[in-house]
Amino acid sequence: MKKIVSLLIIIVFAACQKKENTTKHEIVKDSHTFSNAAEAVVKHLDLDIKVDFDTQTISGKASWQIENVSKGKEIIFDENTLNITKVTLGDDEKITQFKLGKEVEFHGKPLHITIEPNTTKVNIYYNTTKESIALQWLKPEQTADKNKPFVFSQGESIWSRTWIPCQDSPGIRFTYSAKVTVPKDLMAVMSAVNPQQKNNTGIYTFKQEKAIPSYLMAIAVGDIEFKPIDNRTGVYAEHTVINKAKWEFAELGKMVNAAEKLFGPYQWGRYDVIVLPPSFPYGGMENPNLTFLTPTVLAGDRSLTSLLAHELGHSWSGNLVTNATWDDIWLNEGFTTYVEHRIGEEVFGINEAKMQDVLSRKVLKTTLNDIGNDSPDSRLKVDTSERNPDDGLSEIPYEKGYTFLQTVETAVGRKKFDEFLTNYFKDHAFQSITTEDFVDYFNKNLINDNKALADKIKLDEWVHKPGIPSNIIIPVSEDFNSIDNFQKTWRKTGVKKLSEKIKSTNEKQHFIDYLPNDITTQEMTAIDKEFNFTNGGNFVVRRQWFIQAIQHQYKEAYPAIELFLTSYSRTGSLLPLYKEMIKTTEGKIWAKKVYVKAKTGYHATTIQAVEPLLK
Repeated sequence: MKKIVSLLIIIVFAACQKKENTTKHEIVKDSHTFSNAAEAVVKHLDLDIKVDFDTQTISGKASWQIENVSKGKEIIFDENTLNITKVTLGDDEKITQFKLGKEVEFHGKPLHITIEPNTTKVNIYYNTTKESIALQWLKPEQTADKNKPFVFSQGESIWSRTWIPCQDSPGIRFTYSAKVTVPKDLMAVMSAVNPQQKNNTGIYTFKQEKAIPSYLMAIAVGDIEFKPIDNRTGVYAEHTVINKAKWEFAELGKMVNAAEKLFGPYQWGRYDVIVLPPSFPYGGMENPNLTFLTPTVLAGDRSLTSLLAHELGHSWSGNLVTNATWDDIWLNEGFTTYVEHRIGEEVFGINEAKMQDVLSRKVLKTTLNDIGNDSPDSRLKVDTSERNPDDGLSEIPYEKGYTFLQTVETAVGRKKFDEFLTNYFKDHAFQSITTEDFVDYFNKNLINDNKALADKIKLDEWVHKPGIPSNIIIPVSEDFNSIDNFQKTWRKTGVKKLSEKIKSTNEKQHFIDYLPNDITTQEMTAIDKEFNFTNGGNFVVRRQWFIQAIQHQYKEAYPAIELFLTSYSRTGSLLPLYKEMIKTTEGKIWAKKVYVKAKTGYHATTIQAVEPLLK
């Protein structure tokens, strides 16, 4: 009997241990969703939609498998500018009541749906409208090939609710499958396992078996092709872009391997990228399995592919371990910027990494100058309640977050910190966590009651206080030091053959950024003749050169600046130019004139960012 009792105790203990290890991560309250996830929460989405380019709408049914936690009579979804036509319950499609609540700026309306205690499925019939911020519909002439229309989505931060009724919070995760019907001459791809060639039916099916938050729901439809890079990476693009993109991203597989070597297995199966038309508003968007990319990274010399390292890094920080609310966005972007730099060092070498560090600190300094050292938005843990969460998103979570993690690495040593990060990603895989969760894990697993180490790192100052703590690391690049020496002498010796010494994108950017404040038009002309910055160079180099051109009224570059501003919708790169233009009365008139021409090609998020500047 004692043996039986002992065996039972062991079994019960083991069961308890197993239960403890698989305990669900609590969903925290998120001010940017109307949903009542603690009472009723989504678990899986079956999406059946049709993409109609004639009406520029998506219509169909979102069938949500739910958990009615409280056994209550209501579940709440987020919707914004959608047209909800019918809601049913279960596989037998029993009609149920629904109502929309009061509209809140940026957030849309709560969708209240009546359910029963035993309800496990809610079917929402709907269609999008032309007010959907998440969707950008492009006419053929707005694409690279200029033959067929195109549409793509951009869900981050709270815009997925404008194309799918959902519980739109990064703290709520779900799996999904989808059936998407599109015109037969086009192909659909999503943030899931994707087709690699066009079919003759126009019907495409998708599965995402990993639980993701709603902002990572993504779709693109166009006349696109696929080309493999290696056995688990490849590229999608329009016909006129596909070969150039495949060449540009030839090292994509090496990047995935480098990231795995540093921080553990890639857990999403394939890693592909799609090059979108120029109106895509960001450098990249880390949609699972399929990163969405701006065509501005196609420099022709692989000099801008470090952006890929950032988006790939999100496969660990952001997609695998996600910020539970938008106030915790630094857990996403700060960690990813750190991972990006580490991948870059592994693939491109230490000198490249040092240059990137110096550029990173410059961005951080510039951002702090813009928003103010004492601004609450200069904290890592921010407060975006009662605001559009995008308003709290600057370079702070990226660059201050990265600088903090680099400070920790320096304090504990790279080997120990790599072990910590690998375990952090493993222990929180497919979870959404808060800053407080991270701080608790950090203190238990890295600080471990070591007061001297805690005082050295100053975690609370980095996370909860504005500005930058005194223990910030000042990076040094020998390559940039050489360029600084050239800056001291070129006015006397001339710029001839200087382009033979300043070659890489980083080197050119640093040279441009630190041109003399009193530089003359004649000197700008000489530099432009030597480097061909105005009409040559890649996207980043031209952007930095154009800032200088506006500041110093180098009018030879003005036609190229106008072309730049009207050809792309990469928000973060256009804003610095507009900000420089409006500093003078003449410049503001010019900016308004250019904006009127450019607006039709801009994404909604770009319009939201630029338009207030011009008032």
